Amino acid sequence: MSERWYKEAVIYCVEVDTYQDSNGDGCGDLPGLTSRLDYLARLGVTCLWLNPIHPSPLLDGGYDISDYYGVHPQLGTLGDFVELATQARSRGIRLVLDLVVNHTSDQHPWFQSARSDPDSPYRDWYVWSEDEPPDRRQGMVFPGEQTETWTMDPAAKLWYYHRFYDFQPDLNWSNPAVRAEIKKVMGFWLQLGASGFRIDAAPFVIEQTVPGVNPGPMDFTILDDWRQDIQWRNGEAVLLCEANVAPEDVPKYCAAAPDGPNDRAHLMFAFGLNAKLWLALARCDAEPLIEALGTLPKLAAMAQWATFLRNHDELDLSKLTDEQRGDVMAAFAPKPEMRLYGRGIRRRLASMMNGNLSRIQLAYSLQFSMPGTPVLRYGEEIGMGEDLKLPGRLAIRTPMQWDASRSAGFSTAGVVELVRPVPARGNYSAKRVNVEAQRPDRESLLRWFEELIRVLRECPEIGVGEVSVIDCPLPRSVLAHRFDAPEGAILLLHNLADTAVTLDLSGVDPGTGRSGKKPYEVFADDHYEPPAKNLGQLELNGWGYRWIRLRRDA
Repeated sequence: MSERWYKEAVIYCVEVDTYQDSNGDGCGDLPGLTSRLDYLARLGVTCLWLNPIHPSPLLDGGYDISDYYGVHPQLGTLGDFVELATQARSRGIRLVLDLVVNHTSDQHPWFQSARSDPDSPYRDWYVWSEDEPPDRRQGMVFPGEQTETWTMDPAAKLWYYHRFYDFQPDLNWSNPAVRAEIKKVMGFWLQLGASGFRIDAAPFVIEQTVPGVNPGPMDFTILDDWRQDIQWRNGEAVLLCEANVAPEDVPKYCAAAPDGPNDRAHLMFAFGLNAKLWLALARCDAEPLIEALGTLPKLAAMAQWATFLRNHDELDLSKLTDEQRGDVMAAFAPKPEMRLYGRGIRRRLASMMNGNLSRIQLAYSLQFSMPGTPVLRYGEEIGMGEDLKLPGRLAIRTPMQWDASRSAGFSTAGVVELVRPVPARGNYSAKRVNVEAQRPDRESLLRWFEELIRVLRECPEIGVGEVSVIDCPLPRSVLAHRFDAPEGAILLLHNLADTAVTLDLSGVDPGTGRSGKKPYEVFADDHYEPPAKNLGQLELNGWGYRWIRLRRDA
């Protein structure tokens, strides 16, 4: 077994305000989430990643924080958080919190003090310029919604820097006082029961902003300091980095030295792999995935990829070429209202696959068989859709659909009082897609996910083993790869097209292990003939997948 819990985890991303309302005010909360822990435990989740829960003006979905030491009153109290952490741990589930420290809200007391008084102790906690910076209109994260990254503050009579919206002033990470304060914030939440943090916008945190210098120098000692501090406070705590950067820069977020130990972030989101996976699905061609697996940056020993298909943001295709991005858009976001920022898609996976259950299952079988730890967005396990009538990213942040009632079992409040509307019409409405209907249905997506996660936990090679693509003649639509680890070896076959194929893998060394058994199936889309010892004549349906155990040494 792995020496690190995060290498064999299943991470579930939750928006607390849209998951479960416990008091009928129309907004999800921490007690509501606590009441659903048994559901999550049955699903097989071992780690909850909570999107921001702190006090906030909520101009950017909670990513504009006004108090790092509190819980937003609509979501509950600090006591509710401790109860959630305690109850989750009793079910084998850990909590990871969003650490949004590139910037604060402009309503944060730190910024209000900084802008109002040049002698404020918080003045240097933010990034200012007396003159209009020449790069004022460069580096926008949200094209079409931002026009600048430097804004004149009328109270301070200075320009302040904001990589994101103008109501999110950037913290000055060259200031030792800022670094010390955020370490206190991390220690506070670890003490209350958190098991780590997802570092929001990590490259922008470590970039040292200088007016007129774009990009600024990168200070990775921030990650060094965080890693040392959290390990001292809690030996099992982890850092999960959001860093959609060039492949050659990815390993720097995990290790201070090339080929050195994992002394920075424990986990890295696999953005490059994610984009190529979607390109492969769009083209029904395994070649982009074969290329991605062959060029996957090598992380430090004990560091880990975090794989995903959809998350709380738009599907970011910015690292693809224009032609590649066009292919993905044409396949999965053919209408302009489905797209965002000229680079992304604001849809959920089920609707992108037109509700085709076989293709949905193929996509998630692919994700869960990629090297790393899988991350699953809430509602994906039942095939929820998006609400394109909502602006921007809110389209994929609708309430969890627990039953077929008007409020989807999310709340006892009336539909007009809900924090966000429940889809009431169409193929993805709560009437058609909900937990209650899928729970007893053995053919449902929910029951399939439960089996997928159960099988994954019986295949530790995927979390800890070495991945390799099978080098033999195969149809272009087929990906065949394997993992080898001290625990054993497993072969994974996926057909990205809708036409059935027959594969000859007789040149692959299956290995016999200690048991001497021939290869056998552990998970598949159909009841296939058992694989022969030489792996010849393997049938694979259109949109089909097969997980075949080659060896087990446990």
